[in-house]
Amino acid sequence: MKRTHLPLNALRVFDAAARHLSFTRAADELAVTPAAVGQQIRALEDHLGTVLFRRTSRGLELTPEALAGLDPLRDGFLRFEESVQAMQAGQASDRFTIAAPREFYAQWLAPRLAAYRRENPKVRYQLIENETADFTEANLDLAVRLVDGPGDLEGIELAPARRVVVAHEDAPDSWIDWPGAPLPEGAEGEITVGNAGQALSSAMAGLGRAILPYLLVEEALAAGRLKILEGPDEGRRSYWLVAPLPQWRQKKVKALVAFLQQDAGN
Repeated sequence: MKRTHLPLNALRVFDAAARHLSFTRAADELAVTPAAVGQQIRALEDHLGTVLFRRTSRGLELTPEALAGLDPLRDGFLRFEESVQAMQAGQASDRFTIAAPREFYAQWLAPRLAAYRRENPKVRYQLIENETADFTEANLDLAVRLVDGPGDLEGIELAPARRVVVAHEDAPDSWIDWPGAPLPEGAEGEITVGNAGQALSSAMAGLGRAILPYLLVEEALAAGRLKILEGPDEGRRSYWLVAPLPQWRQKKVKALVAFLQQDAGN
């Protein structure tokens, strides 16, 4: 069924003017000028084909036509408010669905999610390993991706794009090769792995040296499981929190992202 076009802004102005019986006080409530209120009322009267207000010696009065529609209009606004509250219910939820690379989750994200949950005990997480998962199909709130920018999504860079050459203290002088970090010119990888997580595990196991994002190896460096051989140097890719714009409007997402950003800056 085709719905009739409703001049919602003008109806909102009419409701305020009807409550105050004053264009000036309605304008104060709506943070507009009295002239703007008068313009909206005239446009609504033209749209409806009826007069809504009459000026008398006592001030503004509602016409019978205006009175006939006022209660249903206010009921409608209440229903609008209920609808908005229902749609915002998900924003108040304490459940997060997050996609992140396994290695980044283990080394960086998991400890910080635990810290956030200690401050917010009702929070619940669902973690998805495939960081490239479709947001709609997986019902994601956020994803962490190792990329050179957010692309078509909205994003926040967790740390500058820096990379380091790291190795275990007893590692041989050989390279661990993985697709995200080309080796220096002339170098050959004696071990080839598929992603940053495998490269990190290989380096910590003492299989050789690897070029990895600095943010990924911070915990291992602090624990003495790896040492820096070169860098940190400027890199091309970094870890980004990404999501479509509607997700960024959610209160729960804003709170979690603010916490992660604050911690990333420490």
